Amino acid sequence: MKRSIRFAQGLAAVCLLAASGAAMASSHREAPLTAIDRTADITDFYAFVSYDDPGRVTMIMGVDPFLEPANGPNYFPFDESILYAIKVDNDNDALEDVSFEFRFITELRLPGVPVGFAGAGAGVPAPLNSPAPVPPGAPIIPPAITALDGPGSEGLGLRQRYTVTMILGHGEGAKRIPLTNPEGRTLYAVPSNVGPRTMPAYAGLVDQGIFPLERGVKAFAGTTDDAFWIDLGAAFDSLNFRVIPTVDVDGNGGYTSTGIPAVMSADQDAAQVNFVSDSVSGYNVNHIAVEVPITLLTKTGTLLPMNHPNATIGTWSTTSRQAITLRRTAQSDKSSGPWKQVQRMGNPLFNELLIGTDMKDEWSRSRPKDDARFAGYALDPLVARIANAAYGGALTIPEVPRLDLLPVVFYMPPIAAPGTPQGPVADLLRLNTGVAPTPYSGQSRLGVLGGDPAGFPNGRRVGDDVTDIVLRLVVGGVLAADKNGVSLDRFPNNRLGDGVNVNDIPYLTSFPYVGYAHDGVNRRHLDPAEPGGGPANP
Repeated sequence: MKRSIRFAQGLAAVCLLAASGAAMASSHREAPLTAIDRTADITDFYAFVSYDDPGRVTMIMGVDPFLEPANGPNYFPFDESILYAIKVDNDNDALEDVSFEFRFITELRLPGVPVGFAGAGAGVPAPLNSPAPVPPGAPIIPPAITALDGPGSEGLGLRQRYTVTMILGHGEGAKRIPLTNPEGRTLYAVPSNVGPRTMPAYAGLVDQGIFPLERGVKAFAGTTDDAFWIDLGAAFDSLNFRVIPTVDVDGNGGYTSTGIPAVMSADQDAAQVNFVSDSVSGYNVNHIAVEVPITLLTKTGTLLPMNHPNATIGTWSTTSRQAITLRRTAQSDKSSGPWKQVQRMGNPLFNELLIGTDMKDEWSRSRPKDDARFAGYALDPLVARIANAAYGGALTIPEVPRLDLLPVVFYMPPIAAPGTPQGPVADLLRLNTGVAPTPYSGQSRLGVLGGDPAGFPNGRRVGDDVTDIVLRLVVGGVLAADKNGVSLDRFPNNRLGDGVNVNDIPYLTSFPYVGYAHDGVNRRHLDPAEPGGGPANP
């Protein structure tokens, strides 16, 4: 009996941690290994048909979570020892058929200068009282940073360039194709936004960081706003979600409240405002993005209608390190040996929400084609049971096995066309390239659940509220029915949400689509109990 009690207590603890800890942090520090290897930590992954060009797909991977914009002097360069990759399966076998690999090289351009970035105005000379041997009038502070190369880049003491390689196929027969700029320009990463004195025209740096490549591909790499949003503290505190308050957050007379934690009223659900604080507000992340003609990604090499079996692709991203790293005293580290995967990400919250903590590192290092061994986590997600317990049985959760979640792990409707080969069980972010993009102004944050077929789980856009969507899909089971066959797309299951409905800053409406990086001087982290931050929980 004691052993059974201890087992039940242990199981409950594991479930609670899975549900409350990493479950709602997208992919920020979600596994033991990536919690200590931050530069290899994939925070989020996005894939969608470009809003302003329906003939192209944009794929974005974020790495290195919770970057404090004020944290100099080196800020947060990409890791030279990591192989960053974005992968596409176009023949339904969960193996990469088209990949894009990014590697970075760091340049230290201001020897002796103790900060990575410096600049002001047109430059600042030494004053008249300058001690010898520096004469008055000698350049001291370089001009403000307004360019990634050439005039205006003198203050970029720490600069990173990178390469992009497209790989067709996989294994020994794969073909590697370096993608370079047709004009021969070097690809530079956009640095962190140090502040308005050093980088007074930061938007211009972002524009310069968008590089056209051969074969019609575009690339971007740099520090940007973290595009994710969530009431993370409430999720971590054993699902201590807040009662979303009745407040007038936009001056339109206020919103009603259900009085139930993490359940929104109809007008709150429809609002493009936040009722509680976004725990990721004011933080940056490093993003790598490619925009690719659809004809380079589909199996047929053509644009296909949404009802074609080859219209849907599976996408994911990975970070890898070489097997051996040598730490050297007076020189930089040296790596050698075969590449070993550190992390992967397809669907948001899959590893965080479904995979047990004891298996998270193993899952991160495995390949999507081998995901059948993890299928049990999706067929009976423990987080749904824990949430039901936390709500005292107020939620009706679906019966198991959870067949309603199969479109997340197979090529099947409502994402893929009927008749598409299902392929093996695999965590891939599936995107039907034949579904026309919804214009930015008309997008629903709830994606498919909000009547917007171009949103998650049909791919994922930066503005898709995956926290609320996944709460409703996995915990609420809104695509399933109860034991009496009645749809669970009903209150409160279909109104689950954390009260954070939008990002803290606007997104760009064209490539690379993510928002500008917060600057180190004026960054702002909005907290609970502040104006606009919602109530504090007891």
